[in-house]
Amino acid sequence: MDRPVGGKAPLVLRAHHLLCIHGFQGMGYSAEFVATMARIVAAMRNSAPLPVRVVRGLDTACLSCPHHGETTCEASPTSEAHVLGIDDRVLARLDLVPGRVYEKAELIRRTRERVRPEDLDELCAGCSWLSYGVCQEGIARLRGGADRGAPPGSIHRKGEREDGDVDGAQG
Repeated sequence: MDRPVGGKAPLVLRAHHLLCIHGFQGMGYSAEFVATMARIVAAMRNSAPLPVRVVRGLDTACLSCPHHGETTCEASPTSEAHVLGIDDRVLARLDLVPGRVYEKAELIRRTRERVRPEDLDELCAGCSWLSYGVCQEGIARLRGGADRGAPPGSIHRKGEREDGDVDGAQG
């Protein structure tokens, strides 16, 4: 599917952020990054259909990060290669094509079916956020059906309103 779903412009999301959204707890590289990520997470967790263009490289969240350059991550000399490696491992695990548009529910389904919490040690090797354990917890919740009453494709959690906004999030 290479066109917008339901007439909406697609959200641009790098492959490894497809895993980050499940464990996001309001931590980030800057206040601007956290606010942007909170909006992305809210959109991904609500029940509304959403087209998502999966990319290997900078995405909407990255553009709010203080470490982004024009086209690459510039946190350190090895950062770009490191995050591209994580993107590549996630693309392979979820069997995704970079640049293609997918429906949000399909991406969540693939993540639920193909990623276990313990897989993050390999998929996200070297990620500075991995040691916090929040991503593993998020994937465990996703796989455990913590929200059995939620519509297919949604991943609501306590503290979120039905419209998908995170309590206290700006945007």
